[in-house]
Amino acid sequence: MPVVVVANPKGGVGKSTLSTNIAGYFARQGHAVMLGDIDRQQSSRLWLGLRPSAARPIAAWATDADQIAKPPKGTSHVVLDTPAGLHGGRFNDVLKMADKVIVPLQPSVFDIFATRSFVDQLLQNKHHARLQIALVGMRVDARTIAADKLHDFVDGLGVPMLGYLRNTQNYIHLAASGLTLFDVAPTRVEKDLAQWKPICEWLDA
Repeated sequence: MPVVVVANPKGGVGKSTLSTNIAGYFARQGHAVMLGDIDRQQSSRLWLGLRPSAARPIAAWATDADQIAKPPKGTSHVVLDTPAGLHGGRFNDVLKMADKVIVPLQPSVFDIFATRSFVDQLLQNKHHARLQIALVGMRVDARTIAADKLHDFVDGLGVPMLGYLRNTQNYIHLAASGLTLFDVAPTRVEKDLAQWKPICEWLDA
């Protein structure tokens, strides 16, 4: 049972957007997916409450802010949305059960510095040898200087960058209905699905 953890110590980088769409991708493939949320804001749990009954099912993983229990039997895929400032014992508990860690970041100097420190922590953690770790750029406009700086930063990290997701209202509008890119007609979100292709390949590997 693969457990995908979406984590970055900085808030507002797109963790919940990434988490919900990963869960949506797994659900589209017919997997028994659970989406856990240990962020006190409970954005992913709120999103699940908006999800229509006609959509492919994604179950809520009953976690709380202080304790992370193992998912119940019958679950085939787990996605865990984590809070800003994840550290200490909770950080270790999350990594102990994780198979893959995906780190979203935006093209800002603040995100870059926070992410560099976090990736160093991941690589130094006792569990890192069995983990697959990767980055995803969020809300990236490839035409900007900030995007160029992000490229330069990633090149020196030694962790793969799976792709760069554009800043589009598609994510916002779909999230408001409890949906993901993988719940609507592909022609409606064609550009975004193309950006997700390498992410999906990494998730399936």
